[in-house]
Amino acid sequence: MFINNLDMLHKNPLLIIYSFLILMACKGEQKLTFSEVNISTNNSNLVEVNIPNAVGDENIVNQINSIIIKNVIASLQIGESESITSKTIEESMTRFNKEFQIFKADFPETTQPWEAQIDGEILFQSLEIISIALTSYVNTGGAHGALNISFLNFESKTGHLIPNDKLFKDIESFKKIANVYFDKTIEEKEAVLETTNTFKLPSNIAYSDAGMVLLYNTNEVAPYSIDIIEFTIPYEEVNSLLNFNGL
Repeated sequence: MFINNLDMLHKNPLLIIYSFLILMACKGEQKLTFSEVNISTNNSNLVEVNIPNAVGDENIVNQINSIIIKNVIASLQIGESESITSKTIEESMTRFNKEFQIFKADFPETTQPWEAQIDGEILFQSLEIISIALTSYVNTGGAHGALNISFLNFESKTGHLIPNDKLFKDIESFKKIANVYFDKTIEEKEAVLETTNTFKLPSNIAYSDAGMVLLYNTNEVAPYSIDIIEFTIPYEEVNSLLNFNGL
């Protein structure tokens, strides 16, 4: 049967071309897959990281994974972000532990340990776009730790990080719809905000199965806000305004 198939291909060059095009089309439409990477420190339970790891085309996944790693390293940085020197998550964990040991030596009466927990999840994945959420909680001895959530959007075919403004065909129309949802969310939370005439989109916008997710981290909206503000706009209302199809 295999020999007969080869004979057929040799006799019909157009069949060879057609088969090649189908093969390339199928290959181009294959989704990347993700596994979960779990990393913790060997000498203590100060730091734990659970993040998605892209698997597939090397040129694409290397870009996605490197950006995820950079964000994790930045979350574990003690001090100014401009002074980051760690190249790997493991190295940043080691530095985090060393900073704690130095702090403990300077303040031996301190009994509260430092801790850091970073988790990632895939919010949305299609042939066009991949949205990932990274949630970090870092406590370096204060009364409350710092919780921060970051959304990362990638082009599925290239692995390139997508700036927020490139998500939209018509960002001004999107802002008008988002403003309505923002006001409704604030009203439901009974939050008191400073009066302002300018509505701003958050730094975190992502695709999800339910619609476009907008998330304001603590203090992004008001100086003394203690709650994360999050809402979802159904695709039926905004899909025509987006550069990537969510439906």
